[in-house]
Amino acid sequence: MILNLLKENIAKGKKTFALLIDPDKHTENSITKLIAKANCTPGPDLILVGGSIVFNGIDQTIQLIKKLTTKPVILFPGNAVQFSPYADGILFLSLISGRNAEFLIGNHVLSGIKIKKSGIEVIPTGYILINSGMDTSVSYMSNTSPIPYSKNDIAKATAIAGELLGLKLIYLEAGSGALKPVSDSMIQEVKSNLSVPLVVGGGIKTVDQLRKILQAGADMVVVGTVAEQNDKIIADFTTVFAEFGANKER
Repeated sequence: MILNLLKENIAKGKKTFALLIDPDKHTENSITKLIAKANCTPGPDLILVGGSIVFNGIDQTIQLIKKLTTKPVILFPGNAVQFSPYADGILFLSLISGRNAEFLIGNHVLSGIKIKKSGIEVIPTGYILINSGMDTSVSYMSNTSPIPYSKNDIAKATAIAGELLGLKLIYLEAGSGALKPVSDSMIQEVKSNLSVPLVVGGGIKTVDQLRKILQAGADMVVVGTVAEQNDKIIADFTTVFAEFGANKER
């Protein structure tokens, strides 16, 4: 169980490292190279697959990844079409920072039956967009406004509401290729008011940024764009996770 893995890491004082692969930004060759880096010991714990649109075949991408690694592969869908029964699980995202019903419940209705029939693990996730200083694909595609960068109180209240609704994860998202990641103070404020795991992603480009995000309280960090640009950074990031006890026992 993927959620159990995350909770077990938290219980052991570890942090979870997730590598995000957008099928539209990769070829078979680049995925093969990236997974080879991810398979280094100890490497990322999980592989997420998804993107804002995804024109390239998501089934083929997941099947390729699963041929190359034994790490769990989790869907990170941008819409109801992005589903594959070949994944091990799915972050069933509800965009709780927005007020667009399509991304609060509409896509879930369209995809729910096939997801349940597939038998893959479903992790209900409260998805919260944070303004990173630029327009991002996810805010454009979802037609929603992100929470202002400095409004920690709104992020906290939104995250608490998500937990009270029964969501199993809270995900603070600055957006793919964001100018800057979610602030340390916002992460601290949200984390201190949650009892469910906190995921943070978007705009993480350096080991210093990653270290600060982990210190602030993120339980899982998602890295995507920077690894597309420089797959060697996976090893550098893995070293930072090791500072927090992550991945040492695997």
